[in-house]
Amino acid sequence: MTKPNYYAILSAEVRYDNNLRPNVKLLYAEITALCNTTGQCFATNRYFSNLYGKSKGTISGWISELVKYGYIKIEYTYKIGSKEIDHRYITILKGGVLENNNALLMKTLKNNTTKSNTTKSNTNISIKQEDFEKSVKKSTNGYGYNIDLLDEFISYWTELNKSKTKMRFEMEKTFDVKRRLTRWQKNQKKWDKKNSKIDNQLNEYLKGKELL
Repeated sequence: MTKPNYYAILSAEVRYDNNLRPNVKLLYAEITALCNTTGQCFATNRYFSNLYGKSKGTISGWISELVKYGYIKIEYTYKIGSKEIDHRYITILKGGVLENNNALLMKTLKNNTTKSNTTKSNTNISIKQEDFEKSVKKSTNGYGYNIDLLDEFISYWTELNKSKTKMRFEMEKTFDVKRRLTRWQKNQKKWDKKNSKIDNQLNEYLKGKELL
C-alpha cells in the first residue's frame, strides 16, 4: 500500500462543487495524497473503508460520485487468463480532463517525495549511528577502555560525508570494530607518550631558561 504524502490537494473547483458531498471532497483530497508521480492511486475500497470507518459500499458510492462529475477515472488490470480484477488504478482528473501534467500536483508530489526521502534518510542515519555506538560498547565490554577514548572513536568514525548520506566507517572496505578500537588505543598511547616527551622537553627547557 502506498504511504500517503504529507500534503493533499483540494482545489477550489472541488471545494465549491455543490454536487459533491463533504465526505466525497475529503476522499478526493485523500486520493491526491496517495497519488504517485504519474497521478495514480492504487488504494482499495477496503483501505478507505478502514481509514474512514465506513462500509466498502459507502466508499464505492463516493468514488462513483467523483467519477460521475469528472474528477477521477477508474481503470483495471486483470489476472492473466481470467476476468478477475488484479489491480485498480484511480487517476486524478479535473473537469474530465486528465491532469497527469498538472503543475501544482506534480510540484506537491515532488516536494512530498523529497521531504519523505530526507526524513527517511535522517532516520536511517540516526539508527545506524546508534547501532555503531552499540557495537562499540559491545566490543569493549569488560575491557575497561577510557570513556573519552571511546567518545573520540565513535565521533570520528560516525562523521558524515559531504552529502550527509554515509558515515566515515561505512566508506571503509572492511571495518572490524574490535580491531579498529585496539589500533586506536595503541595509537592514542603512542600519541600521549609523544606528547608527554614533548612536555618534558619543554619543561626542561623552561627550567634551564630560568637558571640563565
